[in-house]
Amino acid sequence: MRIATYNVEWFDALFDDDGQLHNDNGWSARHDVTRADQTAALGIVFTALDADAVMVIEAPDSHSHRDGVRALETFAHTFDLRARKAIIGFVNDTQQEIALLYDPDVLQARHDPLGEETGLKGARGAPRFDGTFRIDLDIDAREDKVRFSKPPLEISAQLASGRKFRLIGAHLKSKAPHGAETQQDVLRLSIANRRKQLAQAIWLRARMDHHLEKKESLIVLGDLNDGPGLDEYEDLFGRSSVEIVLGCDQGPRMFDPHAARALSKRLGAYPTTARFFLTKEARFLQALLDYVMLSPDLMRFSPEWRIWHPFDDPACWRTPELRQALLTASDHFPVTLDIDL
Repeated sequence: MRIATYNVEWFDALFDDDGQLHNDNGWSARHDVTRADQTAALGIVFTALDADAVMVIEAPDSHSHRDGVRALETFAHTFDLRARKAIIGFVNDTQQEIALLYDPDVLQARHDPLGEETGLKGARGAPRFDGTFRIDLDIDAREDKVRFSKPPLEISAQLASGRKFRLIGAHLKSKAPHGAETQQDVLRLSIANRRKQLAQAIWLRARMDHHLEKKESLIVLGDLNDGPGLDEYEDLFGRSSVEIVLGCDQGPRMFDPHAARALSKRLGAYPTTARFFLTKEARFLQALLDYVMLSPDLMRFSPEWRIWHPFDDPACWRTPELRQALLTASDHFPVTLDIDL
C-alpha cells in the first residue's frame, strides 16, 4: 500500500464556505497562481500519487462556518480519487487543519486521540494533543505551558486483512520570528520559538513512546518544520526536533531514510521536500521538512520512500505535466511510503 504526506500551501483558499471549489481565474493564496491553476495542479499530483492514504498538512479550514471534511471529499470526488473519505481531528484557528484522506475500500480509519484532557491547567508527560503540556523550557525551575497551534492527528487504522497500525500526522510550529522589529527581537523570538518547537517534539515523542512500548505499529508523518542544520539555533540547543521525534537519544528509534542521510552529514547534499522563494535574496531555498517515520517492527515489510521532487526525482523530471504541477500546487512536495502490509 501507499501512504503519503503532503503539505498543500493554502489549500483552504480554493474552497467557498460550502466546501465547493472556486476553480476560477481569481488569485489563489499562492503567489501569481490562480485558483483554477492550483486546483488543476493538485488534481494532477493527487492522481499521480494514487495513494491509499494521504496525510494532508494545511488541509482546508474547519469551524462553525466551514467544513474541511466536505471540502476534501469534494476535491476527491472532482478528480475521482480512490482516497475519497476524509477525517479531521482537533480543529484549530490557523485555517490550516491536519487531515487524513483515505480509500475506505482499503482501510478503516478513525480519529483516536489518547492522553489526559487537561484544559488550560496542563499536565506533564503526554496529555491529549488539544490540551496543555507543562515543561520547564528554560531551566528556571518554573514550568511553562505549551500548546499545539495545530494539534497532531491520531488515527487508528485497520486494513481489510485485519492488520492494525497507528498514524500520527504532525505539523510542528514554525520558528519564524514574526513581529520582530530589531535584531534583538529576532534573536529573542527565534530562541523562544525554538524552545516551544522542541517542547512540542518532546510531547509528540512521549505519545509515540506509549505506542512503541506496547509494540504497536506506528507511522509518524507530516511537516516537522525543522531539519538537521536548518538554522544556527540548533547548535544552541544541541539537537533538532527531528532528532527528538526519531528518538536518537533514547527509546526505540523510528526510521526515515531522508532524515538518516541528512543527520549523517552536516555538509554536502541531502534530500529536500520544500522550495521557498527568498524575496530579499532573489533565489530559492530548499529544505528537508517533511517526513514519514516508521516504527522498528514495520521495517521488515519492504518499505520504500520517495520524495516527489520535480527536479530531483527522475520520473517527475521526465514528465513535464507532473513536474509543472508539483511546482504550481504547493511549496512542499509529497513524500510517499510504499510498504507491503
